[in-house]
Amino acid sequence: MKFITLGIFLFILGITLAVTYWAAKRTKTTSEFYAAGGNLGAVENGFALAGDWMSAAAFLGFVGLSALFGWDGALYALGALVAFMTILLLVAEPLRNTGRYTLGDVIAYRMQRPQARVAAVVGTIVVNLAYLIPQMAGGGVLIKLLLDIPYSASVVFVGIGMIVYVAFGGMLATTWVQIIKAVLLISTAVVLVVWILALFGFNPVALFDGMEAKYGSKILSPGNFFKHPLDAFSLGISFVLGTAGLPHIMTRFYTVPDAKTARKSVIWLMFLAGGFFLVTTLIGFASALLVGQDAIRAADKGGNLALPLLAQYLGGGVGTLGGQIFLAFVAAVAFATILAVVAGLTLATSGAIAHDLYVNVIKQGVLSEKEQVRVARVSVIGIGIVATVLGLLAQGQNVAVLVILAISIAASANFPIVVLSLFWRRFNTGGVIGGVGVGLISAIGLALIGPAFMGKEAMFPIVNPAIASMPLGFLGAYLGTLLGGRNAKLEAHFDQVLFKAQTAIAID
Repeated sequence: MKFITLGIFLFILGITLAVTYWAAKRTKTTSEFYAAGGNLGAVENGFALAGDWMSAAAFLGFVGLSALFGWDGALYALGALVAFMTILLLVAEPLRNTGRYTLGDVIAYRMQRPQARVAAVVGTIVVNLAYLIPQMAGGGVLIKLLLDIPYSASVVFVGIGMIVYVAFGGMLATTWVQIIKAVLLISTAVVLVVWILALFGFNPVALFDGMEAKYGSKILSPGNFFKHPLDAFSLGISFVLGTAGLPHIMTRFYTVPDAKTARKSVIWLMFLAGGFFLVTTLIGFASALLVGQDAIRAADKGGNLALPLLAQYLGGGVGTLGGQIFLAFVAAVAFATILAVVAGLTLATSGAIAHDLYVNVIKQGVLSEKEQVRVARVSVIGIGIVATVLGLLAQGQNVAVLVILAISIAASANFPIVVLSLFWRRFNTGGVIGGVGVGLISAIGLALIGPAFMGKEAMFPIVNPAIASMPLGFLGAYLGTLLGGRNAKLEAHFDQVLFKAQTAIAID
C-alpha cells in the first residue's frame, strides 16, 4: 500500500514539476520572473490568488483548530471570508498603478528615498519569513505522515521543492502551480463535504448534535481557545487589515495588465476562497467526531493532521487500501498547496532582496536584465535555506495560529505605511521607518509574550497582537513623520502619486 501512496504523491508532484519546466523555458526577463510578464487574465490571477490564500493554514490549521476548539477555531476560518474586502475597496487598484514588482516599488515611488525602500524590504522579509514558517511546518508533518520519514527530513524536502519551483520557473511557474492546486483543493473539499454530509443524512445539525453529545455543550460555545474578550476582535483586525499588508498577495496585482483586471481578480478570489473557508469548519467538526480529539492530538499536538486522519477514516480506516489511497490523495493535494504558497512567499521575498535591496539600493538600478534574474535566483536559494531552518524550529505549533501571527505583523508594520503612502500628503521617509520599526517590534514582542508562545504564563493576554500593535504601528508612522520634518518637494510629489494611483497615468 505504501507504493500506492507514494505513486499518487509522485504523480501530483510530477505534474507541478512539469509546469515548472515549461515555465522555466519562458522565464528570461525580470518582468517574466517577478510578474509573469504582466499578462495574466482576471480568472487566471483570481485562481492563483485563491491558491496563494488557501494555504496550509486553511487546509490543515483551520480544520485542526475547529476540531480541537469548536467555534473558537471556526472563527479563524470565518474571518478569512472578509479578509479581501479591504484589498478590493482600498489598495488593489492603487498598488497595481504605482508599483512594478514589489511593495518597495510603491514606497519608493512615493518617497523617492533609498532609506524608505530599505524599510519596506525589512517589513517584507520579516512578514514573509513569519508566514513561511507555518507552511514549512505543515509540509513537514504531512510528509512525515505520508512517507513515514522524520519531521526534519520532511521539512528539508519541502525546502528543496520550494527552491526548485521558484528559482527555475519564477512567477509563471508559481502561478500555474497555484492554479492547479486551487482546483485540486476545492475539488477535494467538495468531495469531503458531500461524503461527510451523506454520513449524517445531509443534515449539518446532526453533526453539531453529535459534537455536543460527545464533548458537551462547551465545544459549541466561545472560550475554548480564546480566553480574553478582545481575542476575537483582534483576530478580525488581523484578517481585515493585515491581509492588505501581505507582500506575497500584493505582488499578484503586478501580474495583470491593468487595475480593472486586478479588481476582477479579487472578486474571483473572494468567491473561490470564501466558499472553501465556509466548509473547513464542517470538516473540522467531522474530524473531531469521527476521528476523535485524542487521536488528532496524538498524531500532532497542534491539530494539523486532523484533515488527513479524517480522509484516512472515510476511506476505510488505518491499514485499509481505501484509507491509504484517500489519505495519499489528500496529503498530496495538501503538499501541492504548501509548495505553491511557499513558492509565492519565496518569490516575494526574493523580490525584496534582489530587486529592491541589491538592484535599486546597492546598484542604484544599473544592472542588466540577465544579472537581475541571476541575483533573484541566488537569493531564492538563501531564502529557502533560512525558511527550512525556521520550519525545523516550529514543530508542534498549530500552523493556523502561526499564520495569523504573521498577518498581525503585516497589519502592524506594512499596512500603515502602504495606506499612509497612498493617502497622506505629509507622510515621509521618517514615517516609513517609524511605522515599520515600531510595528514590527511591537507585533513580534507582544506575540512572543502572548498565549500562543507562553501559554498560561503569558504576560500579554491576547493571542493575536494586532489590536495593540497595529495602532502602535500607525503611531510610529505618525511620530516618524513629525520628526522627519516638512518636505515641500515631497508633498508636491504626492499629487502625482495620487493621480497615478487612481488612473495609472503618470504626470510630470
